Amino acid sequence: MTNTDTGLCPFPAGDSSIWRMALEARALGFDSLVAIGVPSGEYYGIPVREGIMIRDMPAKDAAAKARRSADGRLVMVRAGDNGFNRAMLGVRSVDVLCGSEYADRYAFDHVTAKMAADNNVADDISLAPLIRKRGPVRQKALDRYRDILMLSRKFSFPLVLSTHADSVLSMRSVREVSGLAAMIGFDLPEIGEALGFAGSYSSGRSPVREVP
Repeated sequence: MTNTDTGLCPFPAGDSSIWRMALEARALGFDSLVAIGVPSGEYYGIPVREGIMIRDMPAKDAAAKARRSADGRLVMVRAGDNGFNRAMLGVRSVDVLCGSEYADRYAFDHVTAKMAADNNVADDISLAPLIRKRGPVRQKALDRYRDILMLSRKFSFPLVLSTHADSVLSMRSVREVSGLAAMIGFDLPEIGEALGFAGSYSSGRSPVREVP
């Protein structure tokens, strides 16, 4: 199964070029990437998928943006309140719901979990808060991720493991990502599936473009 680091933010969104990040990703054991603001293609032998991040807009506008942007891209939507999340999980073009660690605890519940499973929408487990944050913010992310992991086990919706790195300095190896996931409570098969989802997703959508 492919090991994919999802939601990278290369230049100009971040500090490092996609070429430099692809080179680093290869050294860190990744087979493919999903990156913000770059076209799909192959960089130093690493396939990079194009995609889109939808955020900071009402559900109706986000749904329309997802439908218009689905062609050849991995469509990710930033989580909101429970009503927003339910609306997004019903949009066929949406592939991944991200940012659940910053949403209210009840924004992703048993109903949204069942919808995610029915529509094969993944929940993004971003390791950025665990890598870059400390104290209450880090602990909140850990608690939310454990809740989501338990819901995934119960309802069988997919998960994505990602770093959302904006620099080669914040990228982590497959081994380090696996270690952080194990700290959350993932077992080895779950780690493999979460690292492989974005790279093998059958819709053919790809890396992430920020939409204002």
